[in-house]
Amino acid sequence: MTRAEDCIFCNIIERHAPADIVYEDQHSIAFLDIYPLNPGHTLVVSKKHYATLDQMPPEEVGLLFATVAKVMKGVKEAVGADGINIGQSNGKAASQDVFHVHVHIIPRFSQESPGGDIFPNRKKLGKEEMEKLGRKVKSQVQTRS
Repeated sequence: MTRAEDCIFCNIIERHAPADIVYEDQHSIAFLDIYPLNPGHTLVVSKKHYATLDQMPPEEVGLLFATVAKVMKGVKEAVGADGINIGQSNGKAASQDVFHVHVHIIPRFSQESPGGDIFPNRKKLGKEEMEKLGRKVKSQVQTRS
């Protein structure tokens, strides 16, 4: 397993940093974003350290997005979302903050932006709320496995 010593996602994968993990298989891991755009905002991360998607072999990209599809359904059900945005950034110019390949699953709700054209502001949820939400998402993802 390739990793970067100072990478927060590598540290989460190896359980050296905390996270509310909602899904894991041999290729990827999914956990709640600590500054979510909406409750249930989840990150799906490759277990191998690649800074950007274009560095990944195509078969590994496919495995990552198979996990995205599975987790997305669980997130949507767990939070009762009306829709989902999938986001993936590559490079500083594209607003990538953590240079380890990851995909955002962002639940969206009709009442927040009727046309879906405005992104909500990030939120800070309490530890108990994050843990409860994590259990709910994990349960829904496992139901679909």
